[in-house]
Amino acid sequence: MPMKRFTIGSICRRFKPHILMVLAQIGYTFLYFITEASFDHGMNPHVYVTYRHIVAGLVMFPFAYFLERKVRPKLTVALFAEIFVLSLLGVGLTLNMYFASLRYTSPTFLASMVNTIASLTFVIAVTLRLEVLDVWKPRGFAKVLGTIVSLAGVMTMTLYQGPIIRNIWHPLVDIRATKVIHINWIKGSALTVASCITWAMWYIMQAFTLKRYPAQLSLTVWMSFIGAAQSAIFAVIVEHRPAAWGVGFNIDLWSIIYGGVICSGLIIFIQLWVTDKKGPVFVTLFNPISTILVAILAYFVLGEKLHVGSIIGGIIVIFGLYMLLWGKEEDQMTTEEPYINHNETKAYTRQRLSPDGQESLNLAYSQHKEASRLSIVTVDSS
Repeated sequence: MPMKRFTIGSICRRFKPHILMVLAQIGYTFLYFITEASFDHGMNPHVYVTYRHIVAGLVMFPFAYFLERKVRPKLTVALFAEIFVLSLLGVGLTLNMYFASLRYTSPTFLASMVNTIASLTFVIAVTLRLEVLDVWKPRGFAKVLGTIVSLAGVMTMTLYQGPIIRNIWHPLVDIRATKVIHINWIKGSALTVASCITWAMWYIMQAFTLKRYPAQLSLTVWMSFIGAAQSAIFAVIVEHRPAAWGVGFNIDLWSIIYGGVICSGLIIFIQLWVTDKKGPVFVTLFNPISTILVAILAYFVLGEKLHVGSIIGGIIVIFGLYMLLWGKEEDQMTTEEPYINHNETKAYTRQRLSPDGQESLNLAYSQHKEASRLSIVTVDSS
């Protein structure tokens, strides 16, 4: 029997989704460094969010306009109001709380917390009866146990900092002298948890909105522009200096272009393509890569301080995430029709999602729609 020859081209084609997802996570890691440099240079984080989503909307508008002309429904007042609330959850509230929390915590803490969004979405879906659970089945029990483990990791990171891990060598870029010591870890943790909750709520609502507005590119453009307007209003309230809105030909401009074009454009396209080919669970399996890269590079390159509590809690969160994903895998493999609970009757037979709940959780696990993707950055407290 002749052996099959493997060439570089055939390997790349076979593992194309894997390679693209690794590159996407590397792109998110670079986003951390370039935005950190911008914030250290004096860029206001809320102004950054505003400009970034304006750029993302402008870049994606031509694609949405020409590619979705036949599928884009008419925008009614009620639908616009729904998109407005969706943008508030996905951009306005989430990002501003997220960036505010960076004043009191660390990028490693935030990168680990992002992995809890799948568990939080699962809790919300069960609370709203969008998912019917059978805890007597191994995968159903894994969902519950994985959620509990992830939330235990969150509590560990929030309530226990632990000793600081000393740097084993001098960092390439020592930023410790320019950073203010985090003095309110609990406050920062509360803001981070709140931002993750609103992000999870955004995934749930997004599934319902897509049923009435099944044009993903156009919806992303709308959320980018509306979210930018909401963030601009918030920035005006908290930042009264007109000079804060000025962007020169420097790192501030490059961080906005990178965040808007690469992360909110190219990487989102990659995630959508991989989700279509391999499923949302496959996409989510790569999310901890950025957490690990951020922790390693921030520690060795930037010389940032790592706390034992953040490391332990982050490991627990990732372990819980993979337990939840293992339980979720059954929902991706099954081809059976979901069991729908009508008129508040109880479902005893199968562990299945209602159509809305299935779509909500799938969106959450794939970390869909990077127009509102949270960049892992450090904000200067001054």
